[in-house]
Amino acid sequence: MKNIPNILSAIRMVLAPIFLFMYIQDELIWRSLSVAVFATAAVTDYFDGKIARYYKVESDFGVFLDPLADKFLTFAGFFCLPFLDTAQFPWWAVALIVIRDVGVTGLRIYTNRKDIVLETRFTAKAKTMVQMIFLYAVLLLGVFKEADIEFANLANQFFNSGLLYYAMMFVTVLTVYSGIEYLWVNRKILNSQSQAS
Repeated sequence: MKNIPNILSAIRMVLAPIFLFMYIQDELIWRSLSVAVFATAAVTDYFDGKIARYYKVESDFGVFLDPLADKFLTFAGFFCLPFLDTAQFPWWAVALIVIRDVGVTGLRIYTNRKDIVLETRFTAKAKTMVQMIFLYAVLLLGVFKEADIEFANLANQFFNSGLLYYAMMFVTVLTVYSGIEYLWVNRKILNSQSQAS
């Protein structure tokens, strides 16, 4: 039981590139299956934390691995978006999201290893929720718009409306802002740590 949370995190890291490879294929069947892979990976995120807390088997390695696996999956989702439409999901926006999340996640892992607790604001938690809802919605719309089903017209209307571009900009701004806020509210702790080292 002790190793199950870490195994689930490792599975998530393996599934992330598999999902990415499958989603960017032109064939509808691959893109459809990739969403199932993405959902499976997301489920492992729920269970690894739940198991670790319930059985009290949290470890330093798990604290390192879990957020890293989360970012693998999130980044894989965002990397898919420009393949759907680079005008609505520009690479520069994806880059900003990745840079912010890599920076903050790396900082959290570093401070956790030194037993330093940084304050996390509601904005950061809201950012994560908004990112995942946004990714689920757009990835599904990307599948539906290519399918010969009833939802295809609705999906294409979303892509043609320009609303997805504004949604992408909102997610990008929220992500960057939450990173800036995170550094600002923890500036005293970070400054004292940098001076000590």
